[in-house]
Amino acid sequence: MQATLETMQLSSLLQKFNEPETLKMAKLGRELRAKGADVIDLSLGEPDFDTPVHIKEAAKKAIDDNFSHYTPVAGYLDLREAVCEKLKRDNNLEYKPENIVVSTGAKQSLANAILALVDAGDEVVIPAPFWVTYSELVKIAGGIPVIVPTTMENHYKMNAEELETAITARSRVFLFSSPCNPSGSVYSKEELKALAAVLKNHPEIAIISDEIYEYINFIGRHESIAQFDEIKERVIIVNGLSKGFAMTGYRLGYIAANTMIAKACEKIQGQFTSGANAVTQRAAIVALTTDLKPSLDMTAEFARRRARVMQLISEIPGWKCAEPDGAFYVFPEVDAYFGKSVDGEVIANADDLCMYLLNTAHVSTVTGRAFGSPNCIRLSFANNLEKIEKAYVRIKEALKRLG
Repeated sequence: MQATLETMQLSSLLQKFNEPETLKMAKLGRELRAKGADVIDLSLGEPDFDTPVHIKEAAKKAIDDNFSHYTPVAGYLDLREAVCEKLKRDNNLEYKPENIVVSTGAKQSLANAILALVDAGDEVVIPAPFWVTYSELVKIAGGIPVIVPTTMENHYKMNAEELETAITARSRVFLFSSPCNPSGSVYSKEELKALAAVLKNHPEIAIISDEIYEYINFIGRHESIAQFDEIKERVIIVNGLSKGFAMTGYRLGYIAANTMIAKACEKIQGQFTSGANAVTQRAAIVALTTDLKPSLDMTAEFARRRARVMQLISEIPGWKCAEPDGAFYVFPEVDAYFGKSVDGEVIANADDLCMYLLNTAHVSTVTGRAFGSPNCIRLSFANNLEKIEKAYVRIKEALKRLG
């Protein structure tokens, strides 16, 4: 008997997690653009800069030098040494190559770590707002995301008391980012020290610290929670090249962790993808060990855009927004528009508002619900200023129509 689509059955795993809202909105924007609409994309977290020339030259050289074969699962030794060099130079952290696992993007690094640490029923404490993939990876692993709301008044950062309250006998991981996607919040050394003091008393809990936006920091030196010796062995640093080096398409992330976790992540990765792309790894060595000026110049441009975007948001009635200290997003509270309507279309929530802005203003944004903050929406300023200003004019005009 020939099988048909009606007789096939998909895995129940697919019902346990959601499609990333960021990718969904980008897809809807592309579909609308294909129909002829002039859509301005403020949804994706992708720098609008080209990869620096010296890194591209390293990739070209790698091709000419025939780096075209399978790579070690954990990454080339000299790349892992380069990661250690970077961690010492930028973060004053001591790691050895055996502590490093290189992956196909920081998303895979996160997946490896969560799958290595979380069993069915284990709890993972995540301050909200959080990157959309955190909670879904926990669900894929069979774990339970414990979402802890934070406030705009505290710049969307969790404090020690909130962390202590969220921890239970089933807690196995604390997962957070600094700088944060989507809020742009950046934890200070003092704030991280207070969290570390709580975690010191819970030796069964691992800490996953997502530091992918490290270089896009507008307030000073990046601080890592791994700097505190009493918890360092339980910290898994996640980082990569996409944001700070404008290398999203190259797909390279890495972790720094104790050898037990590093080996566990290597074992998992060995069954999923094996080693990361050979050419990308050679380019990564150059990115991590040479001139950071292009990255710093890019951050300076993001800072200029941030200032202008904050001005534009201040002109929108009803929106409230904390100025981001890092990353390239603003995350305003927009619930003043919930319940408003136009032509019979009622804006019940942030999802509705994002769809309204997409279809009416032709501006793509992302609902805050996906990030654990349902009263907000996320707008990227990783786009050129001319398009950003045009987008906010459209947004203001569309919002004026809501009665």
